[in-house]
Amino acid sequence: MMHRILAVSALVLSLSSGAPAWAQEDQATTVDEIIVSARRSEAPIWQVTQGDRSLILVGAVSGVPRDVEWRPEALEAATRRSQRILFPQEGRASVADVFRLIWRIRTVATLPKGTTTADYLPPEVQARLETVMADQRNDSWRTNSLMILSMDLMSDRAGYERGRTRNATDVIKKVARDARIPVRPVGTVRGDEIVDSLITAPPATYAVCLERALAAAEAGPEGAAIRINDWRARRVPEVMAQPLEQALGLCWPWGDPEIAPLLRRQWAEAIQTALGEPGVTMAVAQLRVLAEPGGVLDTLAAQGYEIEGPDWKADAPDPAAP
Repeated sequence: MMHRILAVSALVLSLSSGAPAWAQEDQATTVDEIIVSARRSEAPIWQVTQGDRSLILVGAVSGVPRDVEWRPEALEAATRRSQRILFPQEGRASVADVFRLIWRIRTVATLPKGTTTADYLPPEVQARLETVMADQRNDSWRTNSLMILSMDLMSDRAGYERGRTRNATDVIKKVARDARIPVRPVGTVRGDEIVDSLITAPPATYAVCLERALAAAEAGPEGAAIRINDWRARRVPEVMAQPLEQALGLCWPWGDPEIAPLLRRQWAEAIQTALGEPGVTMAVAQLRVLAEPGGVLDTLAAQGYEIEGPDWKADAPDPAAP
């Protein structure tokens, strides 16, 4: 049970913590040079412009292994020339929130007494799960909550790296701290809200999450590697179509009926605020926040903003293609 406590407690802190904001003297910034530098990083980058205001959107993915070769130094150079940076939400959990979660850990980590995964999954999904879990020493997994079981499938069988990674968010956060560039999270989520969402969600809430995590497990580490390679090559629709990326977008917090709308609303409001500020703002968001249907990029395009960067829709041609 101890590793369940640690895993679920980590969820409370999994929303990116905000970095402190420092004052910075104004500096002349050439937007085109920043964009050129950023695009050399092999990460999906978009430029949104309006008059003398420019917004750079960096599409980040989690779980990039440290041994994967990409060009973070190019992203570092672009970061140093930005005038402010937006990061994902900051989770603010108190010691009391963590203890409350530990006190209710059985509610979060296990299914209601007398039930198993078969009570919440379609028969065909349960059958696939039985196949994937056939090598387990015992049947304890059958009573794990669907959220916890999904986490295990992604980390243990789908090749999703949770430990030693080097994601775009990590790279930019370090440079911002060292260069004393003003930063701010796009919003905050209170610890009591996080804990409430975890302990009150009905058991079936994460059935769709588990189905996608199961598909990722069936694809194995090779599928996780393809996801990272597609991200490096800026093949955004292909990344979004990967079962592992879909699972991450359907599991906690993005699959939570209470937390997910709050996260999306905070991103939308922060982007609109940034577009009203002079100079260059860099916003580092999970790729799914930007590229999902009805996400940030779709909203900006519908509002008539000029957007330059890789295509994010599977059914539209890439204007940058030769």
